[in-house]
Amino acid sequence: MSGPVIDEALSADLAGASLMLARRFAAGGTLWCISPEWEPHANHVAVEFVHPVIVGKKALPAVALTGPDLVATVRVSVRPGDVVLAVASANEAAVRSVMRRAPAWGASTLWIGSGTRPTAGAADHVLWLDDPDPRLPATGGFVLLYHLLWELTHVCFEHPGLLSPPPAECADDVCVTCSDEGRLAEVVAALDPGRALVRAAGGQEHVDTMLVADVEPGDLLLVHAGLAISKLDESLGR
Repeated sequence: MSGPVIDEALSADLAGASLMLARRFAAGGTLWCISPEWEPHANHVAVEFVHPVIVGKKALPAVALTGPDLVATVRVSVRPGDVVLAVASANEAAVRSVMRRAPAWGASTLWIGSGTRPTAGAADHVLWLDDPDPRLPATGGFVLLYHLLWELTHVCFEHPGLLSPPPAECADDVCVTCSDEGRLAEVVAALDPGRALVRAAGGQEHVDTMLVADVEPGDLLLVHAGLAISKLDESLGR
């Protein structure tokens, strides 16, 4: 790679991702690590966070997930408030699907990779090396990124005032702005005609599906006020 590995923009991305991770850990979240193309990276990231190699540092809950159906594995593992971290190229279909569905599961997302970038908004935080060299995953570039991520997350823990999430913008019992937003939900089961059980960030709920056709388990829906207003293509950006 020419030039610095960690430039100013990537440094800012690392800082934002580390703060998000520290806040999720402080609130009781778990880090779930996936890397279908390079499974050792998923294992390595999990070990970094769960093993306190420096005296006085916290052991943080992190688990590597592997297997032939990562979407199903992540689906049954994550809970609201968790984080899904992927080390993968932008064209990895399983990772794209996990990242797309994570908001419906109430999970934050972090994507580490290189080469062609994911579409804008594909993950909450993206740590990317733009070098197109296909050998890059076997070098120390990725390892450097998640080592820095681990270190900066612990730096955030040294400043407890950072660990509280920013105050909600809405102070009223009913917010006109929020109530007008569509929420991402994943279909758990199609029920009677026109009804479905879905999983959204706040948990499972029943929604009216009269406006969308042929609802099946695994479909992604945009839900507004208890009504599914459209079916979404999981391959599209968020």
